[in-house]
Amino acid sequence: MRDAEIIAVGSELLTHDRIDTNSLFITEQLNALGVEVRRKLIVGDDRTRLEAAVRDALGHADVVVLTGGLGPTEDDLTRDAVAAALGRSLLFSQEICDQIEERFRRFNRKMVENNRRQAYLVEGAEALTNPRGTAPGQWIDLGARVIMMLPGPPGELKPLFVNECVPRLQRHLPPLAIRTRFYRVAGMPESDLDQLIAPVYTRYENPTTTILAGTGDIQIHLRARGATAEDAERLLAEVGPPIEELLGDRLYSRNGDSLETVVGSMLRERGATLSVAESCTGGMVGERITSVAGSSDYFLGGFLVYTDQMKTKLLGVDPALIEKHTAVSEEVARAMAEGTRARTGSTFAISVTGEAGPSSASGVPPGTVFLGFASAAGSEARRINLPGDRSRVRTLGAQSALDFLRRQIR
Repeated sequence: MRDAEIIAVGSELLTHDRIDTNSLFITEQLNALGVEVRRKLIVGDDRTRLEAAVRDALGHADVVVLTGGLGPTEDDLTRDAVAAALGRSLLFSQEICDQIEERFRRFNRKMVENNRRQAYLVEGAEALTNPRGTAPGQWIDLGARVIMMLPGPPGELKPLFVNECVPRLQRHLPPLAIRTRFYRVAGMPESDLDQLIAPVYTRYENPTTTILAGTGDIQIHLRARGATAEDAERLLAEVGPPIEELLGDRLYSRNGDSLETVVGSMLRERGATLSVAESCTGGMVGERITSVAGSSDYFLGGFLVYTDQMKTKLLGVDPALIEKHTAVSEEVARAMAEGTRARTGSTFAISVTGEAGPSSASGVPPGTVFLGFASAAGSEARRINLPGDRSRVRTLGAQSALDFLRRQIR
């Protein structure tokens, strides 16, 4: 019993302004038990489609979890669809009805007739206590498979799942230990990364490897399952080190920490401080640094110098330097970092200047960005060419600046 499918029920989840967050929580809980979620579906309030989805899920999943559709209204069809998919009846429970009525009474309200719908159980189902709502969950044991029907409101679903479903699953599942490694990589395209490490991870079905690409950031999840924690760790120890060696210094995190968290830890360990100067990124670097709790331990502040005049007035960049090389140049990036460090007294300073697009005022192609770095040992700059529209260039510029800083600190 290791494969699961989640079916989120409700036409509202098919609109643009509602997101199914329950499945994320359930996936996390199931993964912790060694159950892999193989598919997630959203089905509207359509009994025929929902019945077909349940039948299909039972054809290949050991654990089927349905969320929502257990309310008192005519469009709450989960009970009916599951009963039809199993060829079973719906049975009225006077005990559950009395409990629902008592709940209304405690809130000085009268239960209306519609709420009696919530007292029907699929034949053979076990009611799951819902202390935060009127809709009980249902657990159906099919021997090799189980079905769970859970209320849709997250405030009801989460405690019910933890208190009622998890203990039952633990009794059904054989002991299993799961251990993970969560790598993060900067400065490398997804296709290049996969070509580099695929010869290692494709030799294994356990651990499983998942690669997730973001803007300038790639995550690699290694997930090992074993009878004991030692077995799982042994599997990770076989696959992880060869991948780490191939990635080299492009690997910046082994536990999933963000780049700004890693940089902050490096600064704190060294007792060092940081200041920033930003032009094209408009404060994005500083925002990421200060998003980490405790960043005041090492971050002194920075400058937003979007015009040539501000670069000169606030950072002391020589106007002749800008006139000769333009503001988007290695020379000005270096001068910006030097000026920032001189004015703040920080251990390190980082700067960003570039053309985010869509047009260019400096003559260099849009997407051209220069990163500057200054320390007591001197200063240097680096040119990078970033693809994409204005928003993407700015995001990649901030990511590249943080990674450049990380490498310089190392």
